Amino acid sequence: METAALSSLLSSFRANIESILLGKREVVDLAMASFLAGGHILLEDVPGTGKTTLAKALSAGISGTFRRVQFTGDLLPQDIIGMHILGENRKTFVFSPGPLFANIVLADEINRGNPRSQSALLEAMSERQVTVDNRTYRLPDPFLVIATQNPYEQHGTYPLPESQLDRFNMRLRIDYPDSGSETRLIRENSILTIRNGIPSSLLPAQIIALREEISRVAVHDSLIGYIQRIASATRSHPALRLGISPRCAIGLKNTAQALARMGDRNHVIPEDIRRAAPAVLCHRVFPKGASANANTDAARSIIEEILSTIPAPL
Repeated sequence: METAALSSLLSSFRANIESILLGKREVVDLAMASFLAGGHILLEDVPGTGKTTLAKALSAGISGTFRRVQFTGDLLPQDIIGMHILGENRKTFVFSPGPLFANIVLADEINRGNPRSQSALLEAMSERQVTVDNRTYRLPDPFLVIATQNPYEQHGTYPLPESQLDRFNMRLRIDYPDSGSETRLIRENSILTIRNGIPSSLLPAQIIALREEISRVAVHDSLIGYIQRIASATRSHPALRLGISPRCAIGLKNTAQALARMGDRNHVIPEDIRRAAPAVLCHRVFPKGASANANTDAARSIIEEILSTIPAPL
């Protein structure tokens, strides 16, 4: 794919998303970077701030298949993955795929699902496949999970365990809009007419081509070492009981490559890494004495401290 065509596609994609998520350029850019890098996204904030709107906008950006799963306390793994059912001939069982078999899967309010239903996503998110009754089924390509969750302390939620959180490349908080954007939202929309989608900008094959081009964005060895030093610092920091995994370090590199390409560069700079680091790392480090979902602000402060003390390559 030519550079000019790539830049045009990305600009159109960003503009379409920003047309319905007003005043959130940085959130949109980070979500796009994770999307293009193939990393799953977790959107967390109080109800009504635009989590599902952003998830739908990202999914509408491609013309592939989209499925939404509303997580509830009684949701079962087979409701997500699918199951084998008796065929029409009444002699053999055939696989009936669940909503997980789509290019984009919106796991809405994922922390309202019980641990059994949450665990149904683990294999799919890490290996892009599912196993049912000892049979393995590949998921579509591209495949991406975009999950939303309300703050963990709200009634009826099940905090995501560390292993689940590590499958998400990025956790983003949308927060309330600025006064100008909120005024425009109030003026232009109602509860019944608020826009839920955007025009399709990309074909699934174009997403795959974009990801291949992003993977070729140059990352100098000094920047690879920089990422490794950040990872090592999280594992030895006295205020943390658990640092980031190698999967997280790889995700940080991939996201930095996507940010570089979105900036029309064919190489990563230290600022790309620093820009991506809070969203990619904060949900994967755990302050001592905190649960997997608690003390997000404390985790961010520690990550910012690590970034300020480790010198970036020139």
